[in-house]
Amino acid sequence: MNRFESSPVPFRLQRSELAVPGSNPGMIEKAAGSEADCVLLDCEDSVAPDQKSQARCNIISALNEIDWKETGKTVSVRINGTESPQIERDVGEIIEKAGYHIDTILIPKVNTPEDVHAVERLLSLALLTSGITIRIGLECLIETALGLVNVEAIARLSCATESRLEALHFGMADFSASCQSRSLTIGEMDSGQTNHIWHPSRQRILVACRAYGLRAVDGPYGDFRNPQGFIDAATGAAAMGYDGKWAIHPDQVMLANQVMSPTDAEVEQARKILDALDQARSLGQGVVSLDEKMVDAASGKMAENIISKSLAIAEKPSA
Repeated sequence: MNRFESSPVPFRLQRSELAVPGSNPGMIEKAAGSEADCVLLDCEDSVAPDQKSQARCNIISALNEIDWKETGKTVSVRINGTESPQIERDVGEIIEKAGYHIDTILIPKVNTPEDVHAVERLLSLALLTSGITIRIGLECLIETALGLVNVEAIARLSCATESRLEALHFGMADFSASCQSRSLTIGEMDSGQTNHIWHPSRQRILVACRAYGLRAVDGPYGDFRNPQGFIDAATGAAAMGYDGKWAIHPDQVMLANQVMSPTDAEVEQARKILDALDQARSLGQGVVSLDEKMVDAASGKMAENIISKSLAIAEKPSA
């Protein structure tokens, strides 16, 4: 093991992450019955300042009253950020009263590795005080200029022994504000996928994730009445290599699941590549022509990624 090798991250299917305000119990109940891979119960931006306490209570009730394991979903809670006076209550109260039902905690506006360490300390203390022994993972929202500057150092935290870090998310709305971008939309394309203003930032976050074994999740698309716009944005993230995308409306869940899943044609082609390479190796060859294109060991690795993802999707229980 080299000194930068990451600790194994638990596998979680995360094609669609349906974010719901903790202040809206009805939306939480609907999210539990959706086809989302992950439900994100939010204490932060989608909750008005005077509703923070009630949102925590609603989240605790929902965690305890809904059979989340039966739904087959990952359950995540977005706490308030490290600069918020709400963070200690978010972590302490939710863990103490409903910690057994949480898979991950999402930390917003992560600027430095120290932000992650601060939440780790709060989480460890809450787990110890509550006597809860299950593993709860941490995920980070990269949504500021400073966070992007430090994204490799943040991702490298996965190399620590018994690291809780599992994924990085790209929060393009706050990121645009942080960079003083002349954009007033959330996640919408304005000049094509490859030339989009966020493309370099998304790529850098993705590379940091892959370098240190983390999942990569793309952020929201604000215009929930524009399905084609969502598909275009998700397609760009999927092509880049992201594992999933946020949904801020139930109608976006199916779209995210579709775009972030390998197509039947892709799976069939991946199997053809692996079969062709197996046959080539039996003949002592490392390269083979398939459909008038060269395939080699690198092609095999790409094909294995497709097959692995399709098998994980096939094993997912329905809501």
